Amino acid sequence: MKRIKVKTPAKINLTLEVLNKREDGFHNIQSIMQAISLYDYLSFEIQENEGIEIKLDGNSKNIPYDSSNLVHKAAVKFFEKAGISDIKLDIYIEKNIPIAAGLAGGSTNAAGTFYALNKLFNNVLSLSEIDELCASLGSDINFCLKGGCCLCSSRGEKIENLPTYIQKVSLIKPKNLGISAKEAYMNFSKLSNKSNPNNTIKLKNLLLTNSFDKSLLYNSLEKALFPSYEELTKIKENVKGSLMSGSGATFFVLDENINTMLDKSRYEIFENLTTIDTGVKEV
Repeated sequence: MKRIKVKTPAKINLTLEVLNKREDGFHNIQSIMQAISLYDYLSFEIQENEGIEIKLDGNSKNIPYDSSNLVHKAAVKFFEKAGISDIKLDIYIEKNIPIAAGLAGGSTNAAGTFYALNKLFNNVLSLSEIDELCASLGSDINFCLKGGCCLCSSRGEKIENLPTYIQKVSLIKPKNLGISAKEAYMNFSKLSNKSNPNNTIKLKNLLLTNSFDKSLLYNSLEKALFPSYEELTKIKENVKGSLMSGSGATFFVLDENINTMLDKSRYEIFENLTTIDTGVKEV
């Protein structure tokens, strides 16, 4: 029996500019993604078995513990690629990252699964093979594995390392509101004005000089979702300097804690977080 435990960080999008729709139904994007110090923890235990058996469990009532979970899908993909067919795998997911929140909670767990299983099986797959598995399962799993700060393009799976500008981060999310990426991008497709200010490249150039400008924070999907969700508009109007992360419904603020007149009983608030220059790590 072998065990490993990993921590998988959430991400925010400092910029997210949606470009054109692709033939495969996805959108090309350019985005600067940044890992932050909010973590899920995944514990893995393997032992010999007749055939493949995967069992998931965890502390959250809001995620499935079956084959629809990205963690389960990642494990299946790993075993197929590595040619492993005789193992029992138990995984416990300690969920701290809100789900359907634009923070890559599911994606970072999948990245942690690839990382942990490769460690348990003595790096049977190369880094390039792990990257291929990440890209085959989701658009931001490659980034979640790497972490830090990256320019992400294509669907989001192509990444270019950037320096991490270390700063404080706070999050605010309406309780009981989750938004799927599919819904956000469908709404975006209906917009008549899809122009972007090219803030991604501007911020990239600043980061390369170890500088930062909060005025460059930008998310194309805000304008796609605000008409449908009054809760999001309220955050934008009442939390100074806030920007929606990914496809929502979480907003982040840099360099300070949340200062708002909103009824805090209706929101999840995470304060005293920071940007980090790492990704998935063994605990």
